[in-house]
Amino acid sequence: MTSNRPYLIRALYEWLVDNGLTPHLLVDATGDRVVVPTGFVEEGRIVLNIGPSAVRDLDLGNDLIHFNARFAGTPMDVIVPPESVLGIYARENGRGMLFPDDEAQAEDGGQPDDEPDPPKPSGPRPNLKVVK
Repeated sequence: MTSNRPYLIRALYEWLVDNGLTPHLLVDATGDRVVVPTGFVEEGRIVLNIGPSAVRDLDLGNDLIHFNARFAGTPMDVIVPPESVLGIYARENGRGMLFPDDEAQAEDGGQPDDEPDPPKPSGPRPNLKVVK
Protein backbone atom coordinates (compact mmCIF):
# COMPACT_ATOMS: atom_id res chain seq x y z
CA MET A 1 0.00 0.00 0.00
CA THR A 2 1.27 3.48 -0.80
CA SER A 3 2.04 5.95 1.94
CA ASN A 4 -0.72 8.32 3.00
CA ARG A 5 1.84 10.98 3.92
CA PRO A 6 1.77 12.95 0.61
CA TYR A 7 -2.03 13.06 0.74
CA LEU A 8 -2.04 14.28 4.34
CA ILE A 9 0.58 16.92 3.54
CA ARG A 10 -1.56 18.27 0.68
CA ALA A 11 -4.74 18.22 2.79
CA LEU A 12 -3.13 19.98 5.76
CA TYR A 13 -1.44 22.52 3.47
CA GLU A 14 -4.81 23.41 1.94
CA TRP A 15 -6.51 23.56 5.35
CA LEU A 16 -3.82 25.86 6.77
CA VAL A 17 -3.85 28.21 3.77
CA ASP A 18 -7.67 28.30 3.68
CA ASN A 19 -7.58 29.44 7.32
CA GLY A 20 -5.09 32.23 6.63
CA LEU A 21 -2.18 30.44 8.34
CA THR A 22 1.40 29.98 7.17
CA PRO A 23 2.29 26.32 6.54
CA HIS A 24 5.76 25.12 7.56
CA LEU A 25 7.36 21.74 6.90
CA LEU A 26 9.63 20.08 9.43
CA VAL A 27 12.06 18.05 7.30
CA ASP A 28 14.69 15.42 8.03
CA ALA A 29 17.49 17.01 6.01
CA THR A 30 19.64 13.85 6.12
CA GLY A 31 17.40 11.94 3.70
CA ASP A 32 18.83 10.59 0.44
CA ARG A 33 17.00 12.79 -2.06
CA VAL A 34 16.62 15.91 0.11
CA VAL A 35 17.94 19.13 -1.48
CA VAL A 36 17.75 22.03 0.99
CA PRO A 37 20.11 24.89 1.91
CA THR A 38 22.56 23.17 4.25
CA GLY A 39 23.41 26.44 6.00
CA PHE A 40 19.95 26.44 7.59
CA VAL A 41 19.99 22.82 8.79
CA GLU A 42 20.12 22.34 12.58
CA GLU A 43 20.59 18.92 14.16
CA GLY A 44 19.78 17.25 10.85
CA ARG A 45 16.46 19.07 10.49
CA ILE A 46 15.19 22.14 8.71
CA VAL A 47 11.93 24.08 8.94
CA LEU A 48 10.69 25.34 5.57
CA ASN A 49 8.06 28.03 5.08
CA ILE A 50 5.91 26.78 2.19
CA GLY A 51 3.32 29.55 2.35
CA PRO A 52 2.12 30.91 -1.01
CA SER A 53 3.97 34.19 -0.52
CA ALA A 54 7.26 32.44 0.38
CA VAL A 55 7.63 29.95 -2.49
CA ARG A 56 7.21 29.72 -6.25
CA ASP A 57 6.04 26.76 -8.31
CA LEU A 58 5.07 24.63 -5.31
CA ASP A 59 4.37 21.01 -6.29
CA LEU A 60 3.21 18.75 -3.44
CA GLY A 61 3.59 15.54 -5.43
CA ASN A 62 3.33 11.93 -4.32
CA ASP A 63 7.02 11.26 -5.03
CA LEU A 64 8.61 14.67 -4.42
CA ILE A 65 7.77 18.04 -2.95
CA HIS A 66 9.42 20.65 -5.13
CA PHE A 67 9.49 24.46 -5.01
CA ASN A 68 11.71 27.48 -5.48
CA ALA A 69 12.41 29.84 -2.59
CA ARG A 70 14.94 32.45 -1.54
CA PHE A 71 17.34 31.78 1.31
CA ALA A 72 19.35 34.82 2.44
CA GLY A 73 18.35 36.44 -0.86
CA THR A 74 19.60 33.58 -3.04
CA PRO A 75 17.00 31.60 -5.03
CA MET A 76 17.17 27.83 -4.71
CA ASP A 77 15.21 24.84 -5.93
CA VAL A 78 14.18 22.75 -2.93
CA ILE A 79 13.39 19.05 -3.28
CA VAL A 80 11.97 16.97 -0.43
CA PRO A 81 10.61 13.43 -0.70
CA PRO A 82 7.41 13.16 1.38
CA GLU A 83 8.99 10.41 3.50
CA SER A 84 11.50 13.01 4.77
CA VAL A 85 8.71 15.31 6.01
CA LEU A 86 8.43 14.88 9.78
CA GLY A 87 5.49 17.26 10.12
CA ILE A 88 3.47 20.14 8.74
CA TYR A 89 2.18 22.91 10.98
CA ALA A 90 1.10 26.55 11.13
CA ARG A 91 3.69 29.11 12.16
CA GLU A 92 1.08 31.20 13.95
CA ASN A 93 -0.37 28.61 16.32
CA GLY A 94 1.46 25.30 15.85
CA ARG A 95 -1.66 23.50 14.61
CA GLY A 96 -0.83 20.66 12.26
CA MET A 97 0.47 17.11 12.30
CA LEU A 98 3.64 15.19 13.08
CA PHE A 99 4.21 11.99 11.11
CA PRO A 100 5.40 8.63 12.46
CA ASP A 101 8.54 7.04 11.08
CA ASP A 102 7.35 4.89 8.12
CA GLU A 103 9.99 2.20 8.77
CA ALA A 104 9.06 1.84 12.45
CA GLN A 105 5.40 1.80 11.50
CA ALA A 106 5.95 -1.00 8.96
CA GLU A 107 7.93 -3.10 11.47
CA ASP A 108 5.27 -3.04 14.19
CA GLY A 109 2.24 -3.57 11.99
CA GLY A 110 1.33 0.06 11.50
CA GLN A 111 1.47 1.38 15.06
CA PRO A 112 3.99 4.22 15.54
CA ASP A 113 6.28 3.86 18.58
CA ASP A 114 6.53 7.56 19.26
CA GLU A 115 6.44 10.84 17.43
CA PRO A 116 9.47 12.87 16.33
CA ASP A 117 10.56 15.69 18.59
CA PRO A 118 9.52 19.15 17.40
CA PRO A 119 12.31 21.47 16.24
CA LYS A 120 14.25 23.26 18.94
CA PRO A 121 13.19 26.90 18.61
CA SER A 122 15.91 29.48 18.14
CA GLY A 123 13.39 32.18 18.96
CA PRO A 124 9.78 32.35 20.01
CA ARG A 125 8.00 29.65 17.97
CA PRO A 126 4.68 28.00 18.57
CA ASN A 127 4.54 24.47 19.94
CA LEU A 128 3.57 21.68 17.59
CA LYS A 129 0.28 19.99 18.33
CA VAL A 130 -0.65 16.59 16.98
CA VAL A 131 -3.97 16.53 15.14
CA LYS A 132 -5.58 13.11 15.48
